[in-house]
Amino acid sequence: MKIKDYPLYDIAPKIDSISDMLEKKANDIPNSIAFRYRKGRNEITSKTYGEVYQEIKKASLYVIDNYGKGKHIAIIGENSYEWLVSFLAVTTSGNVAVPIDKELPAKEIEWLIDKADVEVAFVSKTYRELVEDIKGLKIMTLKKMCEASSEVKLNESYHLHHPSREELCMIIFTSGTSGKSKGVMLSHGNIASEIYETSRMFTPKGNSTIAVLPFHHAFGINVAVLMAYNYGVSVFINKSLKRVKEDMIIAKPDVVMLVPLFVEVFYKKIMKNIKKSGRTKQFKNGIRLTKFLRKFGIDIRNKVFKEIHKVFGGNLKYIISGGAYLDPFYVKEFRNIGIEIMNGYGTSECSPCVAINRNCYYKDGSVGQIIPKTEGRISKEGEVEFKGTVNMMGYYKDTKATNEVMKDGWYSTGDLGYIDDEGFLFLTGRKKNLIILSNGENISPEELENDIIIDPAVNEVLVYEKDCVIVAEIFPEEEYIGNTEYFNKLIAKVNEGRPVYKQIARVKLRDTEFVKNTSKKIVRYKNIPK
Repeated sequence: MKIKDYPLYDIAPKIDSISDMLEKKANDIPNSIAFRYRKGRNEITSKTYGEVYQEIKKASLYVIDNYGKGKHIAIIGENSYEWLVSFLAVTTSGNVAVPIDKELPAKEIEWLIDKADVEVAFVSKTYRELVEDIKGLKIMTLKKMCEASSEVKLNESYHLHHPSREELCMIIFTSGTSGKSKGVMLSHGNIASEIYETSRMFTPKGNSTIAVLPFHHAFGINVAVLMAYNYGVSVFINKSLKRVKEDMIIAKPDVVMLVPLFVEVFYKKIMKNIKKSGRTKQFKNGIRLTKFLRKFGIDIRNKVFKEIHKVFGGNLKYIISGGAYLDPFYVKEFRNIGIEIMNGYGTSECSPCVAINRNCYYKDGSVGQIIPKTEGRISKEGEVEFKGTVNMMGYYKDTKATNEVMKDGWYSTGDLGYIDDEGFLFLTGRKKNLIILSNGENISPEELENDIIIDPAVNEVLVYEKDCVIVAEIFPEEEYIGNTEYFNKLIAKVNEGRPVYKQIARVKLRDTEFVKNTSKKIVRYKNIPK
């Protein structure tokens, strides 16, 4: 199939706010399944679009009657239907949602609650103790909030709050990989644009997805849930990563949104199982056969690799990958078995998705084309910048930090890259991570890390400069821990063909994981030796 440009999709209704979306879906497809989730271990509960709308109306009115409007309300807990009801009730009642990571220490959660001027917290029972000692904070469990709101009597005159596009909808905190977290202010217009404009670039070509990413992340809530809702597909809520495999089989998703870490883990497990079962030769022959047949328009990948597809539920066509760089190696490997990975790109400050590869128009190695109503450019320093309807309002109570990244409406991402003549964005590294050698040469550590991490013996890697030489610090897979000879050979291979100044001079092996944030991203400044 020839990969070429084609018109934008027009499959999802244009919306002005979350309230607008909920109303339109309830009118258009009231009896279609919106959410599915586990109730207990074995029972699966479903909610239609019509049922969700009525429950949100009750919950929204409950919030107004008990807490008023204009309040900043935190939502803390594991992924659940109750979490979503609480979040949607807040955002449709004239209040501001503040999703907070449940995995953070109590002291940091307290700092975030103070920073965001939170007055009320809806918290799952499991994590209530994290906020119990915060003075002046009104606390209610997610379950009790949903139970209490279900008793609300609605009258015909009550409608969900319809905000202006400029009104603040949520404060979502950055992951803090390079310092203190900042509160990103996203308006109702930001989120409406994100949901609609991004969906014009990509179609799920199916009616089911599974929400795996944590809801307190912009990618996890705005893309994996709200955008899926606007498509009109059924979202299966995964409550625990321990049950991802089981839930995939139940959900039978056509598309799933993941961060690269998940993609890499899935791939390594698939290959490990193939090797363990002695089917490596059979697998490689299958790839050769299906590649040959596809030249003649015959695609039998789903049949040949049926057992692998079963792991993902049997229907998976697309993985939307975002949140970090994903090596094109994985894109090609998953394509070989009949699953397309659509690389995307974004930041919380851009609501978050601002570029994505399209179903039938993509480039391996690129994070895609910039979404409609947003402009992209590369600064003189090589930094990627955006201006458009998804750009944040700013950082909450932090004018200095806002002014550092926002100038004349352009948001400076801190990422380095380039845009080719067909409008595809390619990333080359992080501005803050650049290694500047004494000879004036600049090196992107990500370039070297990406070549190392694809080796099956490597679990994690970090490249940095120490004592004027480039060091690769590696946390190996269990069976390779301490195998200095293997990794010296690997680094020699990585260095081949590179100019001397770009070569790794030293390998350092470790037997413990790197310090990471709750998004499972390595926190560079906490791991690089002083």
